[in-house]
Amino acid sequence: MAKGKKTGGRTKGTPNKITKEIREYFQNLIVSNIDILEQDLRSLEPLQRLKMIIELSKFVVPTLKATDLSLKDEDEDNFNEIVVKRIIMNSDDKRI
Repeated sequence: MAKGKKTGGRTKGTPNKITKEIREYFQNLIVSNIDILEQDLRSLEPLQRLKMIIELSKFVVPTLKATDLSLKDEDEDNFNEIVVKRIIMNSDDKRI
């Protein structure tokens, strides 16, 4: 293998064939058993049903990353200055 160069295998961005096949199989399994899954969900207690729906949603809805917003001391002064200027600029109009 040349140093720093990829010389074989899948090219970057090419999906893994096995992973794709497994996802398709699982999707078909869910679709063909949707009525049974709905019955099973209905048979659960409300709290269990909610937990199961949340667990299943992890496979459909993308997980969002937590974001931390913080201001450094010097940024906080700058932020207040911008807010004050914005209020002064809009003093003739209705304040938002």
